[in-house]
Amino acid sequence: MRRPFVAGNWKMNNTLTEARALMRELREQLSPQAAVDVAVCTPHTLLYPMGREIDGTAIALGAQNCHFEPSGAFTGEVSPRMIKEAGCTYVIVGHSERRQHFAEGGEILKRKVEAALQAGLDVIYCIGETLEQRQQGETEAVLDRQMAEVLHGGLDAGRLTVAYEPVWAIGTGVTATAEQAQASHEFVRSKLASIFGASGAAKMRIQYGGSVKPGNAAELMACPDVDGALVGGASLVAGDFVAIIAAAAAASR
Repeated sequence: MRRPFVAGNWKMNNTLTEARALMRELREQLSPQAAVDVAVCTPHTLLYPMGREIDGTAIALGAQNCHFEPSGAFTGEVSPRMIKEAGCTYVIVGHSERRQHFAEGGEILKRKVEAALQAGLDVIYCIGETLEQRQQGETEAVLDRQMAEVLHGGLDAGRLTVAYEPVWAIGTGVTATAEQAQASHEFVRSKLASIFGASGAAKMRIQYGGSVKPGNAAELMACPDVDGALVGGASLVAGDFVAIIAAAAAASR
């Protein structure tokens, strides 16, 4: 049984004061006995102070992006080792918003994944199709390409989580049905098996992301190949985030 993993992606939200209040609520509401791995992925400015806020809890810290070089003349960028030193366990790579707004493609993302793993970070690697690609029947081809151009057998599969996030469902209020989510997750796992072997793929966690809410979390988490969630807007409300974590825990029993 794969242990569920729920991560909150705060995106470009929360001042320090707001972040401390949210984290305080999360600590108070989250059951320490929940059989779920939990992480919050904050803006870079909040990494160190949020690391102090969750010290001694079961909540892990993650960053939303990193550069692929350890240091250098890259104004505005943050390296994997800087993120690691700030207290992070995880880093998100390849989110659709990075692909769309910052033109990040396969070669860059491959270097980021490799650099993050080398620095001792675990990676949440995001993949997903646009609405147009889904309507044209290209979902599997897109997912196959996004995995093939970045993931390879030389990587430590045990430190990789794949997050399937249909772009058409991110921040739109539209969520993939449980059947759509399971079909895509099952396809992703089959492709991971071709890269890491059947036993390696069977152990890898595949999160669903895209307008996950307390109202739809239980149905999504009940899918056999959905191993948790990468949560956007709902992670900014402690009660909603905790409810999604609870749904993941219930599905794993």
